[in-house]
Amino acid sequence: MLLKPRDGTYVPVVDLLTTTQAAAELGVSARSLARWAREGRLRPALITPGGDRRSGRYLWNLEDLREQLLKLRTRPE
Repeated sequence: MLLKPRDGTYVPVVDLLTTTQAAAELGVSARSLARWAREGRLRPALITPGGDRRSGRYLWNLEDLREQLLKLRTRPE
């Protein structure tokens, strides 16, 4: 099964990680990763639809996330 994330490319569901899984791979907290996504600093591969009184869940492509974080670190202030 393939999903079409926001950037228009199709990504297999098995290649996407939850926020907790991605944060563990990167050595950051899941709360920080989710906050950076809410603030627009990072773009998840997919945001699932939210349910009753809860927001959607972020799903991440680890390779893309690493590239985004590298760009943030090297961006001039």
